[in-house]
Amino acid sequence: MKTYDKLFINGRWIEPRGGESIEVINPSTEQVMGKVPAATVADVDDAVSAARAAFAGWAATSVAQRAAMLQLLSQLLLDRADEIARTITGELGMPLKLSQRIQAGLPPAVVKSFAGLLDRYRFEEEIGNSLVVREPVGVVGCITPWNYPLHQVIAKLAPALAAGCTVVVKPSELTPLSIFILAEIIEQADLPPGVFNLVSGAGSVAGEALAGHPDVDMISFTGSTRAGKRVAELAAQTVKRVALELGGKSASLILADADLATAVKGTVNSCFLNSGQTCTALTRMLVPENRYREAADLAVEIARGFSVGDPFAGEAKLGPLVSAAQRDRVRGYIQQGVVEGAELLLGGPEPPEGLVNGYYVRPTVFGRVAPSATIAQEEIFGPVLSIFSYRDEEEAIGIANDSPYGLAGAVWGGDAEHARNIARRIRAGQVDINGGRFNLLAPFGGYKQSGYGREFGRYGLEEFLEVKALQS
Repeated sequence: MKTYDKLFINGRWIEPRGGESIEVINPSTEQVMGKVPAATVADVDDAVSAARAAFAGWAATSVAQRAAMLQLLSQLLLDRADEIARTITGELGMPLKLSQRIQAGLPPAVVKSFAGLLDRYRFEEEIGNSLVVREPVGVVGCITPWNYPLHQVIAKLAPALAAGCTVVVKPSELTPLSIFILAEIIEQADLPPGVFNLVSGAGSVAGEALAGHPDVDMISFTGSTRAGKRVAELAAQTVKRVALELGGKSASLILADADLATAVKGTVNSCFLNSGQTCTALTRMLVPENRYREAADLAVEIARGFSVGDPFAGEAKLGPLVSAAQRDRVRGYIQQGVVEGAELLLGGPEPPEGLVNGYYVRPTVFGRVAPSATIAQEEIFGPVLSIFSYRDEEEAIGIANDSPYGLAGAVWGGDAEHARNIARRIRAGQVDINGGRFNLLAPFGGYKQSGYGREFGRYGLEEFLEVKALQS
């Protein structure tokens, strides 16, 4: 068992002000695998004070110095990639092979991308008689989710450090262990004291204290829309900048001329990634009415291949959900889908056979889902696919946009230009065309109740910069 009994504040491991701790549960065994401190409001005050004291010095460092530090962090993350992958598989449940590629593989790549971006980003430009300069926003509070724990911290930390900001991180209490490894790496890299601070704890205590703290200049939050609204409410009291990356209910629109087998496979793979615990998951598949049965049969066939089981064993494609509460929530949505009359094609609310322990859910496919159904409108965050049919493209676009969310989506079609034109009409921040790959330099963020602000590339860097005009 991995036990951390100190917080990382002002470059040192310090005793927390309170005596309580948080148990980290392995979702595949339901056993305690670690403990971290439960930070108090006073601990958050200490961390913010340290970040405030360190800000002027870090903001004054050269771009070259900050880029060099990011390059070092990237390498140190790579050096501990295997430990990071195993830790996240333990606390989250993602199969180890996927954790190695995604949970441990993405963070060093993101850090390196911002190091490279600094070499070519223009922090100053002349416009007429003005010198327009971009300066760090200040002290940043990062509140992050459990589904991609290290990646979501790095998506905020790397651009914040690149911009010259100092940071206080409050990770999810469900999957905090990998962030303590990050703090050890920060210590090893000899980042100046106070530039990075870690406070683990409950969102209702440490998270709220950070979001409402008067000495925090910006909050960057990733999580549920419900929690994001609360963060924005607290941050508004001091008119601090807020970036929110929230929920999603992404549509995969398969056009009549698409390669159906490729499109269905890509949709199912996206929907079930990380046991469906992905904000960009393609959970709504839209197919032409005359190809519905073929598409539904394909989806069921592909979904049957998603075996469920021990994420460390190397055979299962789906691990457990992160917690008992999340498992029960997802099973409740599956039951609701049945009650509301959707056609259950595969899976269901019953536990997978042979798995006595662990928070497992059967991969589930619903057909003939009504656009107004609960499972069509609300984010489930589990391995549940809903299939819709449409009569023409106008109806398809209407169904795709009939959602309170607008984070991501996909369009599949034989004519790439036509597919791109359809994608332009999808009200979402990121739309993949025919399986387009994730791009670390492209903006990532949502429309509507999926939030505001962007991550990655220069768009992510600029979230952490203020713009000042010097007239002469």
